[in-house]
Amino acid sequence: MQTRDPDRRSGIRYQPDETPPPALAFGLGLQLAVLCIAGIVLTPAIVIRAAGGSEGFLSWAVFAAVAVSGVTTILQAVRVGRFGAGHVLLMGTSGAFIAVCVAALVQGGPAMLATLVLVSSFFQFFLSSRLSLLRRILTPAVAGTVIMLIPVTVMPIVFGMLGDVPKGSPAFAAPLSALVTMAVMLCIALKATGGLRLWAPVIGVVVGSVVAAAFGLYNTGMIAGASWVGLPDGEWPGLDLGFGAVFWTLLPAFVFVTLVGAIETIGDAVAIQRVSWRGDRAVDFRAVQGAVGADGVGNLLSGLMATVPNTTYSTSIAVTELTGVASRRVGVAIGIIFVVLAFLPKALAVILAIPNPVVAAYATVLLSMLFVVGMKVVVQDELDYRTGLVVGVSFWAGVGFQNGVIFPEYFAEFAGGLLQNGMTAGGLVAILMTLFVELTAPRPSRVEVELGTEALPKIQEFLAGFASRGGWGKAMAGRLDAAAEETLLTLMRQDEEGEERLRRRMRLTARKEGGGAVLEFVAGAGNENIQDSIALLGTGPVEAPEEREISLRLLRHLASRVHHQQYHDTDIVTVRVDAPPADR
Repeated sequence: MQTRDPDRRSGIRYQPDETPPPALAFGLGLQLAVLCIAGIVLTPAIVIRAAGGSEGFLSWAVFAAVAVSGVTTILQAVRVGRFGAGHVLLMGTSGAFIAVCVAALVQGGPAMLATLVLVSSFFQFFLSSRLSLLRRILTPAVAGTVIMLIPVTVMPIVFGMLGDVPKGSPAFAAPLSALVTMAVMLCIALKATGGLRLWAPVIGVVVGSVVAAAFGLYNTGMIAGASWVGLPDGEWPGLDLGFGAVFWTLLPAFVFVTLVGAIETIGDAVAIQRVSWRGDRAVDFRAVQGAVGADGVGNLLSGLMATVPNTTYSTSIAVTELTGVASRRVGVAIGIIFVVLAFLPKALAVILAIPNPVVAAYATVLLSMLFVVGMKVVVQDELDYRTGLVVGVSFWAGVGFQNGVIFPEYFAEFAGGLLQNGMTAGGLVAILMTLFVELTAPRPSRVEVELGTEALPKIQEFLAGFASRGGWGKAMAGRLDAAAEETLLTLMRQDEEGEERLRRRMRLTARKEGGGAVLEFVAGAGNENIQDSIALLGTGPVEAPEEREISLRLLRHLASRVHHQQYHDTDIVTVRVDAPPADR
């Protein structure tokens, strides 16, 4: 098994648990707020204006959206109990909900929208608590495909903003502003070192805005007309608790789009861990569960405050990759800035006055990096032909539906236009293909035992029968037996080193795969990650008792791959054992 260098990511300046200077944390928080505040505000504006809603409700919905985004961004960073990822995951209004939210407003009004958002949020709480049961469906391939489709879905809007300037503006004002913004960002990001690289996006936007202002593109009138401090003019519309036909007709669509948003959150929670640490680490799925739980809190608050649902913004992943700063302080700073901005209309106007060509150039760079992050998530595990087929077909299906070229006469209005969104359509295709693979796969052999040394004879008997049915000899049977024993002992020592707890049950499944076997151990949650501990063996002494270190070294020798997924309620250790030459 290959070892990994814990300092490989030399570009990471501040890990999540490290503390950058307050000025730097605030500066990066402001940078992300500048980038994303327009999207947070424009999504409810698009929904409400498309549905013919009042300006009073629009002002309320925008205020609520910005405030909820701030609170939940802080929750993602600080991780309260089982809610929050403990990473910089910016929260904002979800464009995936535009179609169903417009339908809710048209058919039932603001109170119906609030009720549907509120009820569908409970689905995310269920998904967060049972994420381990869905691990074979919501795979890295599915999550990575959804992330790669986010730029596909958003880029047409971004490219449309490149030339969005007032009538009468000079013909070259928009392209020059966008080009300067992008050139400054890329030059600094590619060539600068040290602290200057951290400010590449902000400097690019400032320089681009100055160029745009020279042509009269910066909207100073918007700033002059906004008040300094204030609450929205509109009022909370309340909830529609009649649960009539409109509610039951639209609820399935809201639940499915909530699932798509959860998949995006899962992908973002996996991706942010990939870019936040200097060394490669196994993905902490407890943090992923926390991210989905915080997303549910955001949707719950959005429903209670009658605004568009929110989700994680992948922009924070791209900015973390670009700047190398992943400290939780940045997430807290972003959240505080959003909450303050909700009560400062003039401050919002300063940000919203940035010309669209400048914002589009900035977003183009970050979304390009986001596509690469999605690719990394897809290939984090072994990419076999089945996974490659799922990713390839799903991605291009998403592209086709996004561009309306796949049988539009049948799918354009299907489920309220749900498949017109490439991320939604591609994600659904990926889920269905993955589900098909799982349902048609041969059923693995399995045995359930109590997690303890007394289970070893039963495990040995089970593996001996599995090896015999697989046509393997004593050498392979012995290798499987030894790998299972060392994994069992390592899981047991988590109990010995932790607090007193009830004895855990464990389910062991075994299946043939290629020229070897895959053993999967499913038990109650433990503490340390076996995958990370094995990786550290190649870099120096492991902080573990001598017996445990011996078990880890033996397991590394016996297994070609060890994958440890940790959830709040479950440990899942997957061990691949290749057959010795004599048994192949």
